[in-house]
Amino acid sequence: MQKVATALKQRAIRYLVRQARHPRGFVGWANGWMFALRPSNRQRNVWAVSLLAVQPTDRVFEIGFGPGVAIAEFAGRATQGHVFGIDHSRAMVRHAARRNAAAVRAGRVHLTHASVEQLPSFDDPLDAILVVNSVGFWPDPVERLRELRRLLRPAGRIALVSQPRCPGATRDTTARAGQELQDLLAQAGFTELRVETLDLDPPVACVLAINPTDVPS
Repeated sequence: MQKVATALKQRAIRYLVRQARHPRGFVGWANGWMFALRPSNRQRNVWAVSLLAVQPTDRVFEIGFGPGVAIAEFAGRATQGHVFGIDHSRAMVRHAARRNAAAVRAGRVHLTHASVEQLPSFDDPLDAILVVNSVGFWPDPVERLRELRRLLRPAGRIALVSQPRCPGATRDTTARAGQELQDLLAQAGFTELRVETLDLDPPVACVLAINPTDVPS
């Protein structure tokens, strides 16, 4: 019986991990509410948006927007611009569309069900890009970041955010995650890298960088 209980527990954990990475169905919908209501998640996303210094006319893009908390923050700042987002979970797209319904109807927020390997086309360059807790799941992240560079205007900003969720995560875990993100951005050709830290449990690292104006994509 103990072996059966252990096997069932491990299966449940694997299922929950898959749902966290790619929410779907009723459980995915419930996860969306949990992600949106968790105070640390809201604080992390609002903080990350603030670091990008979004201006009223900016065109901003979030990859993996989840329940749309950061999208709403962007929409409140880019009041004369446009906010774009993709997420590979249909459940999250529904959540975010509901949370940002007025801005979607006004044509200021554009949400798409897509993965980072299927980036949408944009008529004009972007001013800022945000990615929270998803780079680790990307295939060939350096190449994905190079593609994002090509979407940014010269001197456009990018923010990669990591709050490690592995058991026993500490400040050192966050520091290592931040260094890994810095290395990826440098390999992709971004410059002026800097790291900001939010003191949550575990801490959050936000690596900010610039699309250089004098280096070809």
